[in-house]
Amino acid sequence: MALKSVPTISIVIPVYNEAPVLALLFAGLKASLAGLEQTHGAVEVVLVNDGSSDASWSLISAQCDRDPRYVGVNLSRNFGHQFALVGGLETARGEVVISMDADLQDPPEVLPQLVAKYRDGYDVVYATRLTRGRERWGKRITADVFYRIIEKVSGVTVYKDTGDFRLMSRRALVELSRMREVHRFLRGMVPWIGFPQTQVFYDRGDRAAGETHYPWHKMLALAFDGIASMSTAPLRSAYLLCLLLFSVFIGYIMWVLFDHFVYGSPLVQGWTSIMSAITIFGTIELLMFGIFGEYLGRTYEQVKQRPLYIIAEVKHGSNDPSSPPSTPS
Repeated sequence: MALKSVPTISIVIPVYNEAPVLALLFAGLKASLAGLEQTHGAVEVVLVNDGSSDASWSLISAQCDRDPRYVGVNLSRNFGHQFALVGGLETARGEVVISMDADLQDPPEVLPQLVAKYRDGYDVVYATRLTRGRERWGKRITADVFYRIIEKVSGVTVYKDTGDFRLMSRRALVELSRMREVHRFLRGMVPWIGFPQTQVFYDRGDRAAGETHYPWHKMLALAFDGIASMSTAPLRSAYLLCLLLFSVFIGYIMWVLFDHFVYGSPLVQGWTSIMSAITIFGTIELLMFGIFGEYLGRTYEQVKQRPLYIIAEVKHGSNDPSSPPSTPS
């Protein structure tokens, strides 16, 4: 049986323990897929199961059996959102590829707007949030601060209030696929590749069901990955801090000598000041060693050249035969 024609548009959706929301996702995509097919040609939806422990893969497989436009990619274990997204992007066959989340906070109604901008000549189109639903004010403030920092230290334009809901042309995706960093921050890597880029704006809703899979500690880890992956600013900050502390130390020594020879004060003025200096300098040294170690560890992980993800199974729609397991690098 022959394979389907190559789709014009691919929609990539990472899935991790999203069983409660998948039925709503399939229903929400139905009208948008029909509209895209009428105006732009064949469409496929690539659902990447990132080692879910619930019934997500069973639901994805069942949807592939019902609708030939769907493709299920089952990873061998949980690799994390960014790697699951990469696996889907590199599996997608479309002329353009759109990535979005499964929780319907990225509304399918925005998909035609993204494609329209692509038709206007843009290789990358970001979906930027005008509002962020019922997110807590603390998360909004920290997100705003983070985007300002990452843009300053990376030297590339990282669009504020923009997540992984975006469209990429095939040539932009090819260039992104050449970047094989182990620690990936796609929100910074995609702007880095260049090509014409623009934005569309939308109001972000709340999760349709289930709970968020990005608690505070994961958000902080993603933020640090972004800064460390896109810039050497932490290393330079450690260097500048060393120079600053050296200047303070020299200034202190000069003051002690001046105080001793001019005013006759003893050189050793107390246990408290000595221990305070040792503690402060020791703590800062350990902090700098930690920063150096973090970059060294990242270098070690990169040179091992392990695959970014491993695919255990690919399930095509009912009109396509199943693909054999593969292990892309």
